[in-house]
Amino acid sequence: MRKLKLQVQMTVDGFIAGQNGEMDWMCFPWTDDITSYVREITEPVDTILLGRKLAEGFIPHWENVVKNPDDPEFEGGLKYTATPKIVFTHTMQQSIWTNTEVATGELVQEITNLKSKKGKDIIVYGGGTFVTSLIHAKLIDEFHLFINPTAIGKGMTIFNGVASNLNLKLKMVKQFDCGIAMICYDLVK
Repeated sequence: MRKLKLQVQMTVDGFIAGQNGEMDWMCFPWTDDITSYVREITEPVDTILLGRKLAEGFIPHWENVVKNPDDPEFEGGLKYTATPKIVFTHTMQQSIWTNTEVATGELVQEITNLKSKKGKDIIVYGGGTFVTSLIHAKLIDEFHLFINPTAIGKGMTIFNGVASNLNLKLKMVKQFDCGIAMICYDLVK
């Protein structure tokens, strides 16, 4: 069965965005070591999952990046635009983006069917409500939590309202030169 990985940036106090969606707390520019690690975990991925709200920024951003070979994010842009994407939504019936499908069915069934198909790993980047739904349904197999050295006090969390214990097994901890620490957990099933 294919593995579903989460890659998410968060603050030390567990928020993925400020109260109004602010993301100005993230550490940039990234250093070579974190860029290399992200490349390593996305290489075995052949499908990207996104919630609609994140897709509206994510997909156009990477489509613009690949228009400029001098852009420092160009290599990442090639990977993100070439990889098939699935946007989970209840408000769109068809995709407005290239190389992107829309999924409108029941979440657990859609993800279970996707994970049972032949293929490589699947990665999810967000958004917050979508990822929270995946966490509640215990569909994420591997959590790559990129902890930025910032606390914001209030904001959006992906672990809000977890109804029962989410048991995780520590897989790896990695420190990057830009100050971000990555903690990787596997879901204990």
